[in-house]
Amino acid sequence: MKILIAGLGLIGGSYCKNITSHTDNEVYGYDADEKVISEAIADGCIKGGTCPEEFGSFDMVIVCLHPNTEKKFIAENISKLKKGCILSDVCGIKGQMVLDITKLAAEHGISYVATHPMAGKEHYGFEFSDGSIFIGANFIVTPIDETDKNAVLVIKRLAKEMGFGRIVETSPFTHDSIIAYTSQLAHVVSSAYVKSPTMQQELGFSAGSFKDMTRTATLNESMWTSLFLANKDCLLFEIDQLVKHLSEYRNAIANEDSETLKALLKDGRILKEENIKERTKEDE
Repeated sequence: MKILIAGLGLIGGSYCKNITSHTDNEVYGYDADEKVISEAIADGCIKGGTCPEEFGSFDMVIVCLHPNTEKKFIAENISKLKKGCILSDVCGIKGQMVLDITKLAAEHGISYVATHPMAGKEHYGFEFSDGSIFIGANFIVTPIDETDKNAVLVIKRLAKEMGFGRIVETSPFTHDSIIAYTSQLAHVVSSAYVKSPTMQQELGFSAGSFKDMTRTATLNESMWTSLFLANKDCLLFEIDQLVKHLSEYRNAIANEDSETLKALLKDGRILKEENIKERTKEDE
């Protein structure tokens, strides 16, 4: 296929590098920053750049932009795409957006398949892109009843060629509900965690747990702001759950209630051990 990657940031750039090195597809790039296109060409991960007037020559278009930017890009360029082409994305929020884009794409004779590659880094931008981040990673597809099944198969086949591990199919709204917990909440917690004044004294006192807790604090604030607000209700539910449980720990410590504190810690340990067992079963 002749594939266009629109948006060559961390994920878009990594897509270019992976697809070029792991498949026989031709990859082209589109980005508002011409310097990024030049870097991608020099890197050899795209055959060249393109412009909106040439969008109609591609068999597949994968949009790698923030939610609001993605919606604007698709609305402005959907009429330029070739009828019968597959339109996909990598956005971390699905929900209503999938329904809206599916309808818009169908009106123009285009098959839209929403996806979310579960991979990334704590840094952003093309300079940090790396095709290997997808190897063994989870790949989520969120089709609805109106989604073309053949297009879904094409997308899944591409994901396998790229080296993704588990390919999960779910609904757009289920995706958003779970992602609020597994991804978005972790970024909120990490960002809040580093705001302790003790952060300024951690050098020489930290180990793996500190690194794990703070890794995602170096996030792209523009992208994550749009993701958080687009998934407001689900994320607020998870934050409320966390605050509730933190209060339980705080009260037990403040009251020197060792039995309650021990029980809370035991409950957490058991839940994680059960989670590890389930992961092991799925991997076998």
